Amino acid sequence: MSESTDLVTDNVSLVSGVAQRYASALLDLAEGDGVTADVERDLTAFEGMLAESEDLDRLVKSPAFSAEEQLAALTALLEKAGISGLAANFVKLAARNRRLFVLPDMIKAFRALLAEKRGEETAEVTSAAALSDEHVAALKEALSASTGKSVNVAAKVDPALIGGLVVKVGSRMIDTSLRTKLNSLKFAMKEVG
Repeated sequence: MSESTDLVTDNVSLVSGVAQRYASALLDLAEGDGVTADVERDLTAFEGMLAESEDLDRLVKSPAFSAEEQLAALTALLEKAGISGLAANFVKLAARNRRLFVLPDMIKAFRALLAEKRGEETAEVTSAAALSDEHVAALKEALSASTGKSVNVAAKVDPALIGGLVVKVGSRMIDTSLRTKLNSLKFAMKEVG
């Protein structure tokens, strides 16, 4: 393994360790205050805002902004979005501690810890187009039957898939996307030719 690969692996484990510690502390505080559902709702709303706004995503991930600039912008944004209490304080703490770039991973880790406590599994589903409520319900039912647990679906859209789905549940991944099938076909054609 090269030195640069080791460095990337070290950075990934550092980020996941930080995300896990922050998420665990947040869950402990939320449970202690009895506001777990509120924190989950507010973090989901913030995550949605991150997904919709390239500017917000840049603010969160870019080291070019100072902690004070990030904190001021996020304070105004959180207030306008109606996100308050423990979730807002958590986002502000991440900004103050220069850990804002890890926030999306912290939110995922929080959701995973919460699901584990509830005996649930989260499936990350990526599709070429938005799934209807009927499709999400059918997918939940099929995945619950397959895993033997209650399954929550976190849906994302990636038009580059062309069609089909990519489903990740725990360490398992099912890729039925048209893009992957076409890439496999292209690779097979190269082997024959």
